[in-house]
This record gives sequence, C-alpha cells and structure tokens, in this order.
Amino acid sequence: MEIKIIYFVHGTTTDNASKLCSGWKEAMLNDLGREQAENLGKVSRERGDKFDVMFTSDLKRAIESSNIAFQNIEKITDSRLRECNYGELDGKQKSLVVYEEHISDPFPNGESLKDVENRMREFVDYLKENYSGKTVGIVAHRAPQLALEVITKGKSWEEANANDWRKTGDWQPGWEYIIRD
Repeated sequence: MEIKIIYFVHGTTTDNASKLCSGWKEAMLNDLGREQAENLGKVSRERGDKFDVMFTSDLKRAIESSNIAFQNIEKITDSRLRECNYGELDGKQKSLVVYEEHISDPFPNGESLKDVENRMREFVDYLKENYSGKTVGIVAHRAPQLALEVITKGKSWEEANANDWRKTGDWQPGWEYIIRD
C-alpha cells in the first residue's frame, strides 16, 4: 500500500516580509500570507484534492494557514512537523540561516537538518502504521518539506537544498510525495 502526501507551506509571515527567519519562534501571517492561504485552498478544491486526514505543524503560522485554506477539514497538529530550530538564530536575519552549513552540525543551541530528518522519519513511520492507503495533507515549513525530499525521493541534503523551490522560484500549490510500506 501507499500513502500519498500533499504538502503545503504556510503563507508569508511578518517575519518573512522583514527578511527574518522564525524557526521555532512564533510568527503571524501578514495580509499577503492570509491571501496566499485563501488562494491555496481555492486551487486545491478546484484541483479536486481529497484528504483522508490533514496534519499541521503546531506553530501558529501553519495552523492559521491550514485553517484558512482548508476550513472544513479537521486538522491534527503534530510538533514533528515544526520548522528547524535555529536556536540562537530564531528571529534573526534570514541571511544568517544557511542550511548548507547545518546539514549535520546543529544551528547554535538548535537543530541540524539531520535532526529534522529524524523527526520526519518518525512521522513517516507513524503514517505507515496508521494511514496506509490514505491521502494525507500537511501544512508546515521548509525543513520538514526538504526532509521529505530526502526520505521519499532518495535525494541527498545537498540536492534537496540546491533544488529548493525557494531558490529556483518553482513554487507550486502543493508537492506530492509517495510513501511505500
């Protein structure tokens, strides 16, 4: 059996607009972020996406995005879907948060991308145990999405970082991942 994941990123936050990285710091959606979430929900409905379950990070920006985009779907919050903990860099300038330098080495008093990958592997195992044959929606953040690129597509972290839509400009209304039992 397979599990289909459709992964959505939260809308633009006040921190994003100020070129700050939030990490585990709470950041609220700005007007653009709320508009993006509304449009995301509309596109998903028009496309005919059907979810058996919807998960969201426990950070407010992801919860708010999912509540706006997917109003009539019950959501389950899960802390394993949190953004990478940038530690001392949470809330600091985006230019200071360089993923390529923290694949194995944690951010100061934070996590590494491998730490995020380990959380996401636990989450994927949970999905395998509980949602085989289902379609799962997720609204979360950058690092967990890149971890799914590593876990489900066999990419290295270097490849995932190099091909990140935030660098290539290839944003889309949901990325699909398949988990095979």
